[in-house]
Amino acid sequence: MAELVPFAVPIESDKTLLVWELSSGPTAEALHHSLFTAFSQFGLLYSVRVFPNAAVAHPGFYAVIKFYSARAARRAQKACDRKQLFQKSPVKVRLGTRHKAVQHQALALNSSRCQELANYYFGFNGWSKRIIKLQELSDLEERENEDSMVPLPKQSLKFFCALEVMLPSYDCRSPGVGLVEKPVDKVEEESGKIAVEYRPSEDIIDVRCEEELHGLIQVHCSPWKQCGQEEEEYLSDFSLEEEEFRLPELD
Repeated sequence: MAELVPFAVPIESDKTLLVWELSSGPTAEALHHSLFTAFSQFGLLYSVRVFPNAAVAHPGFYAVIKFYSARAARRAQKACDRKQLFQKSPVKVRLGTRHKAVQHQALALNSSRCQELANYYFGFNGWSKRIIKLQELSDLEERENEDSMVPLPKQSLKFFCALEVMLPSYDCRSPGVGLVEKPVDKVEEESGKIAVEYRPSEDIIDVRCEEELHGLIQVHCSPWKQCGQEEEEYLSDFSLEEEEFRLPELD
């Protein structure tokens, strides 16, 4: 059965591995490299984070590893649990289980992450993209305000972009449109709109204005401040399957 891998930050519990009983000998940076090398053999990794054990526990580290694919995470858990991997003593690996009451909004991947994911599954030459239209809308809105004699709001920059992603091997393409606004005097108030629609084997004409795209692609709002939340792991929401995650206590 095929697995759907969305272009979104993986926050699902079945894509998250907790690894503990890591040796205290290597540094956190060295453990990060060893973990990345060992677990990336099973699939593309979104993140590897290494943390020191609590003060009441034996010296050592534990790690949180996120995959884009739940299937890859399951394979890694079965293959690596209670194995020595890169150290003399075995490590423990468990899939995280999120509490049912906890829900988090899915966050979109940034551009570099999207390209990394596309390259992994489609191949470097297996996909391409092209910009259909890029236009600054700030001047248009200012002229409209002047005509209607409405006081101008805070100055901001607004850009409209339409692009297309193509998969030649599958003879399909996906057009998309985005609208981003950036206040000049207050960056944290950024907001934006983004949407993508899949249309296989359909010729896309050169679009000249936003009105021509309105019937082709629907746009929904998405706050841009979410981009800074991608690295948040929501560790407090996870427990472990089969046994609780407890660091060994000192005798």
